[in-house]
Amino acid sequence: MKYNQLGQSDLRVSEIGFGCMSIGTEEGKALRLVHEALDQGINFLDTADLYDYGRNEELVGKAIRGRRSEVILATKVGNRRQPGQEGWVWDPSKSYIKSAVKDSLRRLGTDYIDLYQLHGGTLDDPIEETVEAFEELKQEGVIRYYGISSIRPKVIQEYISKSNVISVMSQYSILDRRPEDEILPLIAEHGVSLIARGPLAKGILTEDGAAKADQGYMEYTPEQLAVLRENLRKVSDRRHSLHHTALRYPLYHPAVAAIIPGASSVHQLVKNVQEGEGDALTPEQFSKIQSLSYPGQYDPEHRLK
Repeated sequence: MKYNQLGQSDLRVSEIGFGCMSIGTEEGKALRLVHEALDQGINFLDTADLYDYGRNEELVGKAIRGRRSEVILATKVGNRRQPGQEGWVWDPSKSYIKSAVKDSLRRLGTDYIDLYQLHGGTLDDPIEETVEAFEELKQEGVIRYYGISSIRPKVIQEYISKSNVISVMSQYSILDRRPEDEILPLIAEHGVSLIARGPLAKGILTEDGAAKADQGYMEYTPEQLAVLRENLRKVSDRRHSLHHTALRYPLYHPAVAAIIPGASSVHQLVKNVQEGEGDALTPEQFSKIQSLSYPGQYDPEHRLK
C-alpha cells in the first residue's frame, strides 16, 4: 500500500482509503469490514456523524479499539438532526461544531480526531465563525487538522482562502470529472489535497457493473455507459481490468491523496485493494480516457450539465 501526505500536514494516508458509510448497522459485519481494511494496509477511515444517526461512528469506534494508533480517522460535522423530526438542518455555527465534536469523540471512543471535515458548505455560511471553531479545536488538541467535503467550487474557494483546510473531499471518477475544471487546479495551487469519493461510480466502473449501468448515471444514458465501459476495457492493458483503471484514474492527478471506495462485503473490500494497487495509468491511457468521457461542469445549482 502506498501512503501519501495529506495537504501540508504530517498525516500520511493510504492512497486507498475506506468509506465507512457502507459498513451497515449490524455490528459483527461492520467490525469485520473495518478490521479487514486495516489488515489490508488501509489506514484512512472516513465516517460522519450523520451516517445512520451516529451508529456508523459508534461501530467504527468499536472496530478501532486497541488499534487507534494505526488509523488516520476522519469524520464530518455540520448537519444537525432535529429531535423528533425527519431529516436534518445545515448548521455551521461555532457553537454547534464545538458541541457536536464532543458527541463524535464519545461515539468514536477516542480523545482526538485526525481530520474533522465540514460536511457541506454554502456561501451564506458565517465562514469566519466556522473557521474559528475548527481552529480552536485544533488548539485544544481535540482535532489535528480540518477540511471540507463539498462539490461547490465557489464554496471551496472561500474556505481555502479564509482557513487552513488541508483537504477537500469531492466526488471524482471517470464518470464525474467535474473537479478537473476548477477544483483540482485550485487546490493544487494552495497545497491542499483532494480526497476522491465515488471512484467506482456506484459500481458501474467494475467488471460486474453492467446491470448497474442499465440505470444510467448523471448525464450518461444506459446506452452510453455500455459503449464507454467497452471502450475503457480496451484502454486497460492485458494485466489490468476496468476496475483497476477506474480506481487509478483519480489517483493520476498529483493533488489527489486518496480515493475512498466503499465496500459492503469483505470480498468487495479486498477486491478494491487488489485492483487499486499496482501500476499507475500512463499519460497515454489518461488522455485516452479523457477523450472517451464527458468532462462535465458545475452549473449554478451544482448539477452536472
